[in-house]
Amino acid sequence: MSSQPSEPTGSLATALAHTARLLAAEPSMAEEQAREILKVVPHHPEAQLLLATALRAQGKANEARDILVPLAAAQAKSSPVLFELGLAQSQLGESGDAVKALSKAVRLSPRLPGAWLALADEYTLLGDAEAADQAYARHIQASADDPRLLEAANALCEGKLAIAERMLRDYLKGQPTDVAAIRMLAEVGARLGRLEDAEKLLARCVELAPGFTTARHNYASILYRHNKPQEAIAQADKLLERDPRNPNYRSLKAAALGRIGEYGKAIECYESVLKGHPNQPKAWMSYGHVLKTVGRSDDGIAAYRKSIALMPHLGEAYWSLANLKTFQFTPAEIDSMRAQLVKTGLSENDRLHLHFSLGKSLEDGGHYAESFAHYEKGNELRRASAHYDARDITKQVSRAMALFTREFFISRQGSGCKAPDPIFIVGLTRSGSTLLEQILSSHSAVEGTMELPDIIAITRRMSGRKRKADVSAYPDVLEGLPGEQLRVLGEEYLAQTRVQRKLGKPFFIDKMPNNWMHVGLIHLILPNAKIVDARRHPLGCCFSNYKQHFARGQGFTYKLADLGRYYADYVELMAHFDTVLPGKVHRVFYENMIADPEGEVHKLLAYCGVPFEEQCLRFYENERAVRTASSEQVRQPIFTESMDQWRHYEPWLEELKTVLGPVLETYPEVPSF
Repeated sequence: MSSQPSEPTGSLATALAHTARLLAAEPSMAEEQAREILKVVPHHPEAQLLLATALRAQGKANEARDILVPLAAAQAKSSPVLFELGLAQSQLGESGDAVKALSKAVRLSPRLPGAWLALADEYTLLGDAEAADQAYARHIQASADDPRLLEAANALCEGKLAIAERMLRDYLKGQPTDVAAIRMLAEVGARLGRLEDAEKLLARCVELAPGFTTARHNYASILYRHNKPQEAIAQADKLLERDPRNPNYRSLKAAALGRIGEYGKAIECYESVLKGHPNQPKAWMSYGHVLKTVGRSDDGIAAYRKSIALMPHLGEAYWSLANLKTFQFTPAEIDSMRAQLVKTGLSENDRLHLHFSLGKSLEDGGHYAESFAHYEKGNELRRASAHYDARDITKQVSRAMALFTREFFISRQGSGCKAPDPIFIVGLTRSGSTLLEQILSSHSAVEGTMELPDIIAITRRMSGRKRKADVSAYPDVLEGLPGEQLRVLGEEYLAQTRVQRKLGKPFFIDKMPNNWMHVGLIHLILPNAKIVDARRHPLGCCFSNYKQHFARGQGFTYKLADLGRYYADYVELMAHFDTVLPGKVHRVFYENMIADPEGEVHKLLAYCGVPFEEQCLRFYENERAVRTASSEQVRQPIFTESMDQWRHYEPWLEELKTVLGPVLETYPEVPSF
């Protein structure tokens, strides 16, 4: 083929069709062909659209937009023009304008799947998850050709997930390789929280159709949600090979890099996204999270404030500032939060984050009654969606105590993986565990990581549950496992966590607090691992949790009675392990660490089997990344100001005191259960 475009021959329609065919393979030639047509027929709408499309395909989105804006004004009811304008604006990082153009396009032509997909991507960038989910569902609906798939897609759009699932499973019995149906069924699974099912379906989808980009993006997202960040990165890289400028792919990769502790690379990814798309509030907020984690506190604050400037109602950004603990809002920022809360149409998620943030700011100002009122409102909103039942933990503790007897462990001596590498820090959140982690990770032989999900992932797999209502087979399933299988599980844990170990030190810390429920499993699969129980005064610990909003996984923290029951269950189970595994767990009381840090550090290091090092007392000089809410506090010397903060709120803690009962009365001793 000649490198020079031929002049239009035959009819205008033929020339336009030829230009359209060139678009996918040779956009530069399509551009030249369109320009030739426009020389003959100036201002021809279809030729202008083809020229703009060719320019955008070559990365010349500015030139494309300059053509499309007046064209869209003249062709206000042309969905193809509005669709292309939205794509150009998206490429330029103008998400707000892109949403407007794409929304008009799908209103005019609801059966335009590409426009729905592009609209969903823009909503994702803007952080509007609900609108994004709806647009993705409409994309699936618009893509469905078979009447049976269209009916299932309609059910999905209407939120009738059980009906959609039944239809899709019936359809796939006859058409087992239909990737559109497989992807749709994966979407149903994801919405029902069945991530393992969704993951398997999407893996099959991209196996059958490697070029099915939308399914691969779904697959990468599910892998990330399913705590498989390395696999998510691999899929994101494949997506970026095809579309290296796509901000959603880069943002997903950045989040996954942060999950495995590759903070420098994560920062680079976010910076590349924000360079091309500077008006993305959620991207600025995520960027702020990583900056905070690596100790760039001022830069993190600036990033959070940028996200608020772009989206003044973004409650999570305000909470990100409040969650720094050492940060104090300005009067103007407090006024802004109050103003947002009185607005109608504010999402529940934004509202609860604003309540928590105002609670913190009012606490800093000494306005404790009003502060508690905001904490209470935030917790009420969060608890409504948490679906937490305190009785479930009590039952789990009872089952663990019944199974894990002294005889049970004696009969399994010699089993498990003998590696001594892990040091588990367990207990309640907000109990001083981050301080212990910072002290230990200041030792030359110990590496800090983060709150690792791997033990909990093992227990979920062993549970055999397909639905939340199913009874878990864990921990009873451990009774029948042979010693060889226990060893394999220990080795699996070490293999899965190896990605978190960057420094090659002999020991590493797993600071997942909820692992207190799995001390028995940890001892079985890793009998030489160390387990440190971080404990704090019941009222101080529980109220600190009550005023803390957790993104996920801590449903017990949103009601004072639930907190008290959870704390009592924790004390009871840990007392049980003190009896059946004497000396296995080393307990550190937060109040003792504050009163005598040198003495407590000596005892802690001796338990871990490492020599005392002076640097552990200067833990605040440690420049390691810290991901938890206490990240800024542990970069300072030990201080006592926050230890009794709960006393300011004592008039509102009677319910908590009542539920704690003997656990509170005997602290730090343990009552007889």
